[in-house]
Amino acid sequence: MGRHSCFVVLFCGIFLPGILGFPQTNSSIDCDSLLPNYEAEPQTSAPPYIIAVSFDNFEPGNEVQVTLEALGDAGFKGFNLQAREIDGDVPIGTFKITDPNTKGLECHNMTNSAVSHANSDVKQKVTTTWIAPPDAGELQFIATVVQNLDNFWVGIQSKTLTPTHSESVNGTGKSKRKVCYE
Repeated sequence: MGRHSCFVVLFCGIFLPGILGFPQTNSSIDCDSLLPNYEAEPQTSAPPYIIAVSFDNFEPGNEVQVTLEALGDAGFKGFNLQAREIDGDVPIGTFKITDPNTKGLECHNMTNSAVSHANSDVKQKVTTTWIAPPDAGELQFIATVVQNLDNFWVGIQSKTLTPTHSESVNGTGKSKRKVCYE
């Protein structure tokens, strides 16, 4: 009887997540197109999700807090989130994984250039930290969010973030601080 119980537990742990419709750690959302590996088509309605960012501007090396959040009780099981320059098609910068519901992905041979779901639990909100690369232009965070196998949204965008270079400027156009270079 003990052997049988172990087999049942092992079988359920390995196969049950896929049988229930969403693999435990499915990261089958393409890094380039952001399309999931499903037969269904993406939704064309307004997404019930938003991407919020902690800053409007950034400098190389800055850490920007990025939150993907469901509106109302929509919830989501899966996602792929990246930063891309405006009109760009490759992820830029890297993510610092701070939420246990997230994991970093390697896109275009860059570790943690995208962030995805770490499990298939229904989430209302995930938060991560993005680290700005050197020489980035204006950018947006872009995401695919999977509510279930039949309902997913591709190309959800944050507001545009603008790079600031070498000094911060106040309303008069005069520098509030200077940056020293060695």
